[in-house]
Amino acid sequence: MKDLARFSRGASETAKAAAPSLNATASQNVPQVQLLTISEEEAGQRIDNFLLRICKGVPKSHIYRVLRSGEVRVNKGRIDQTYRLAEGDMVRVPPIRVAEKQENVVPGAEFRILLEDNHLLVIDKPAGVAVHGGSGVSYGVIEQLRAARPQAKFLELVHRLDRDTSGILLIAKKRSALTNLHDQMREGTTDKRYLTLVQGDWKNARQHVKLPLHKYSTPDGERRVRVQADGQPSHTVFSLMRRFGDFALLEAELKTGRTHQIRVHLSSSGFPIVGDDKYGDFGLNKALQKAEGRRIALKRMFLHAWRISFTHPDSGETVTLKAGLPDECANFLRSLQESGEEGLPAGMIAGSEEA
Repeated sequence: MKDLARFSRGASETAKAAAPSLNATASQNVPQVQLLTISEEEAGQRIDNFLLRICKGVPKSHIYRVLRSGEVRVNKGRIDQTYRLAEGDMVRVPPIRVAEKQENVVPGAEFRILLEDNHLLVIDKPAGVAVHGGSGVSYGVIEQLRAARPQAKFLELVHRLDRDTSGILLIAKKRSALTNLHDQMREGTTDKRYLTLVQGDWKNARQHVKLPLHKYSTPDGERRVRVQADGQPSHTVFSLMRRFGDFALLEAELKTGRTHQIRVHLSSSGFPIVGDDKYGDFGLNKALQKAEGRRIALKRMFLHAWRISFTHPDSGETVTLKAGLPDECANFLRSLQESGEEGLPAGMIAGSEEA
C-alpha cells in the first residue's frame, strides 16, 4: 500500500451640462473603424480567421460578406479571405454592428499547472471539463483560461482531450510554439502516454493494435468512431502495468492521434475501458457506479493522459512531464487491490514525489 500511495484556482443648467457626456457615451457605442498592426505572433494566419477572432459575436457569414465587399483593407489594398497576414501589415477593420444580446459570461478558471513559461502552459485537466466550447457546451478550458488571463495576447490549444478524459493538456502562448508543436505531432516525434483500466484477462505484456478508424455522426449529431477497412490508419501500443483481479491497468502509447483512438481500439479488441459511456460495457459501468464490499464506486471513465515528452519549441531541449492518476482513479485501484499485492509503479499517483 505504501507503493500505491507513492503512485499516486439647477435642472436646466444641469441638463445642459449633462448633455455632452450623454452624447459622448452614445458615440462610444457607435462602431468605429479600427486600424490594427499585425504583430509577430499574429502573422501567418488567414485574414478571415483573424477577423473571426477579433470580432467576437459576429456571425461568420457577416465576416465573409464584409471581406467580399472590400471594406477590409490590408496596407490600403483589397485582399480576399485567403490572404495570410505578415508582421507589420496594417489592417483596416470597418465598423461592424452586432445585434445586442445576452451573452453567456465565461467564468475564469485556472487549473493545476505542470509547466509554464513564455511559450507554453501545460495543465492537468480534470475529467468532465471540455477543452473548448461547442456541441452543446458553452465554454471549456481554453475559454476559462482566456477569461482568467485577460492580459494574455495568445492562448491556443495545441491538442485536445475528450471531455471525460483527464490529464496533460498543452496550451501555446505564442503562435510560433503552436506551429512548432503541431509539426512535432504531425511528424510523430512527441510521446504521449495514457493510463486506462479495462475489464478482461489481458494476456500480453506489450501489444500493438493497428485498426483503421472512421469518424461518423449518429442521427442525433453525436460524433462517433468505428473500425472500418477504409478508415484512417491508427496505431496504439498497450503495455500491461498490473492486474487487479478481473481488471487490468494498461499504459497506452499513441503512435497516431485519431479521435477516440484508445477507446475504440480497446473496445474493438474486447477490452472496454471502465466507465466509457460511448464504447464501453454499459452494464458493467452501471454496476461500478455503486460501491460493493471493499470496492468503492467509480463514476467516470478511467482514462488519464499521464505522461508526455516533446521538444521545447524555444530551447530545443527534451521536456518530459507527468500527471499522476487523480484521486478518484487512484482510490478506485486501492479498493480493488487485495491485501499483500504489490503497489503500482512509482509516479502514477497524483501528488507522489515522481508525479
